[in-house]
Amino acid sequence: MLNTIEYTVTAIVCLITAIVIQRIFTKELQKSNDIASVEGIKWFGLAIFVWGIGALGNLVFTKFTGVPNKFVIYWGVIISLANSLFILLSLPSIEHSKPRGLGVRLVERFTTKEFIMLFSGVLGMIAFVFLATSYTNNALSTNFTWLIDIPISIFVAISLLFELNKAFSSRQMQFMYLPTITLFILIVIAVSHRIIPQDQAVEFINQEFWALVGTITSISFKFLFILLFSILLYSWKFLSEKEEQQSLAQTLSLENLKLKKELEQFSIANESHLDTIKHLKIEINTLESTSKVELSDRQKEVLGNLAYSGLKKSYSELASDMNISLDGLQTHIHQIKKILNISGAGGKEQLIDFAIKNGFLDFSTLKQDK
Repeated sequence: MLNTIEYTVTAIVCLITAIVIQRIFTKELQKSNDIASVEGIKWFGLAIFVWGIGALGNLVFTKFTGVPNKFVIYWGVIISLANSLFILLSLPSIEHSKPRGLGVRLVERFTTKEFIMLFSGVLGMIAFVFLATSYTNNALSTNFTWLIDIPISIFVAISLLFELNKAFSSRQMQFMYLPTITLFILIVIAVSHRIIPQDQAVEFINQEFWALVGTITSISFKFLFILLFSILLYSWKFLSEKEEQQSLAQTLSLENLKLKKELEQFSIANESHLDTIKHLKIEINTLESTSKVELSDRQKEVLGNLAYSGLKKSYSELASDMNISLDGLQTHIHQIKKILNISGAGGKEQLIDFAIKNGFLDFSTLKQDK
């Protein structure tokens, strides 16, 4: 009676839940460009679906067919292994920022196809040996067959516990630690109920109570698994939206900082250009002020004759052409240099260059004589 209730409730709840989860997966897949980010929904849904199919098969085998109990156990082992496979495949999709556990690292070493083939091949060979041994040896308890699944179920339960706790911790949902630990304990109890023969258990525990424990734990851990996954799914969705908004805000903040730095660089470059322009203006003003120096007519004439004669004639020759003494010419040149702030070597060349550039050639008397 308890088995019938367990199988019926599990089949109805798990199959309906699996259909809902697959519809959620389909909708999320249409909205998301990253298939890997929603792949876990599919595997979780398939894990729950396998539970539903397994319970439905058990119900049919026990109520409507005369299949031996041994084959019901075989069916249960296959279903449990398939469920473990799908849960393992779903673990990488449980997002968190902490180091990944062994189960996730193992799955991520292979592609999905490779992992399914490896899991099915290795456990298929082991299962064949166990099934063949128990089928031909009636002295072995039917619980012996469950030894195939026990290590895998415990490993999956531990991996699931760690990944769920890390995910809830990343979402600041530490209050979910208790349900996840409870889920792990229920799985361990359910596994223990499978492997401990009933005839040995009843020596210490009432038979009805032992059967009740098996039924309650079997239903409870499946329901708790569905509940935790639903919470994780919605918190995952809300967190993804929040993280997307935070990522956008962070991107905008970085771009803002980048623009500020570029603006500072432009400002520095602009200040440098303004400083250069300022110096150029000073130089221009200096030149303009230099070109506007007040010179006497005689000094203008000297500059004009220098511009005209250039470097062809010496100061003596130039003084002779201007009908003045050499001392008089040098006195004029000294005064002009003082006015124009010209000093050092090459003074004559500087005077000639200044005279030519500033149009003093027009004041040359030597040119007019020609």
